[in-house]
Amino acid sequence: MEQTLITNIGMLIGITDKPRLCGAEMGDLHPIENAYLLIGNGKIAAFGKMADAPQNIDHVVDAKGGVVMPSFCDSHTHIVYAGSREQEFIDKMKGLSYEEIAKRGGGILNSAQRLRNTPEEELYRQSAARLEEVMLKGTGTIEIKSGYGLNVDSELKMLRVIRRMKEEYPVIIKSTLLGAHGVPAEYKGRQDEYVDLVCKEMIPLAAKENLADFIDVFCDKGFFTVEDTDKILNAAAKYGMRPKIHANELDNSGGVQIGIQHHALSVDHLERAGLEEIAALKASETMPTALPGASFFLNMPYALTRQMVDEGLSVALASDYNPGSSPSGDMRFVVSLACINMHLLPEEAINAATINGAYAMDAHRESGSITVGKWANLILTKPVSSIAFIPYAHQTPYIEQVFVKGKAI
Repeated sequence: MEQTLITNIGMLIGITDKPRLCGAEMGDLHPIENAYLLIGNGKIAAFGKMADAPQNIDHVVDAKGGVVMPSFCDSHTHIVYAGSREQEFIDKMKGLSYEEIAKRGGGILNSAQRLRNTPEEELYRQSAARLEEVMLKGTGTIEIKSGYGLNVDSELKMLRVIRRMKEEYPVIIKSTLLGAHGVPAEYKGRQDEYVDLVCKEMIPLAAKENLADFIDVFCDKGFFTVEDTDKILNAAAKYGMRPKIHANELDNSGGVQIGIQHHALSVDHLERAGLEEIAALKASETMPTALPGASFFLNMPYALTRQMVDEGLSVALASDYNPGSSPSGDMRFVVSLACINMHLLPEEAINAATINGAYAMDAHRESGSITVGKWANLILTKPVSSIAFIPYAHQTPYIEQVFVKGKAI
């Protein structure tokens, strides 16, 4: 067995064998000071106090008093896209809203046109560069959506790029079909026909090639209705695709409730979600997932994560890395934003970005916490004064090493 021993860990955090953490549980990282962690065949084999560390291990990494924690689990991204949209960034500075830019042919439709014109090999090259970027920033498990193709061929092209990254990179990748991300220009005024295309062609073909783990719908004002969403989710259920829903970003859309009705793994965004949605989530196993990077970049309200945690809910955090509303996949910044603008404590934010993020993409059995048997997807920091330093100094290069499946990258 190939083994690596990490010694002299100042603090080992993120220890749990629960699939997700709820309410007050989110405030405890179960730290062990002066610890060791043993990796065997890429997985966590043992951990504990340094005095109990095994001897005679060939490969030893000295943590030199740094923190070891689970790598980030980013459960909502759109990193397969072509080009960028910095012109729309300028439009925002001039006062145009997200919806106004979309009505002018910008936003998702802009990305769709670029993606359709980009060869698959070039799309892979650009997307793989983004994946490598977030890996080095500490992300070891990631969900990636389609949604910038908006026709059958281009959506499948995106999903094939995601599949290739699954095959060629060691990180854990989950794929989501988001054909219902917007109504393409050629279907303007014929939204029902486009919904039929998603249901009758896109979903069956993606399922036939085993390209998608999940299904997603942008259920919100100006995009897809609750009725559209219900139809798409019913079609996807026939192929075993569990929902992950864009909900309540732009309006109180009913997206949370329809997601819960269909046993969605997560409902994401939630900038406009209120007490009614919190009450509905209490009776479900659906993970509310906040995307503070989008709130920051679009100057929108932040999700009510403090209230959710206080009401006993689980909460996950994700980056929403995409070219239009959150052009960053740095989960360190996401954790910091959750503390500063959502009033989560550092421990709560870290749990939201690790174990609860893993749950939000059905990866909690293999990643997201320090648990024997899970993949050794880990972040080793330089020595820090406390756990609070991590969100406090998010731009400080405190990450010393990132391990993916037990190997330093």
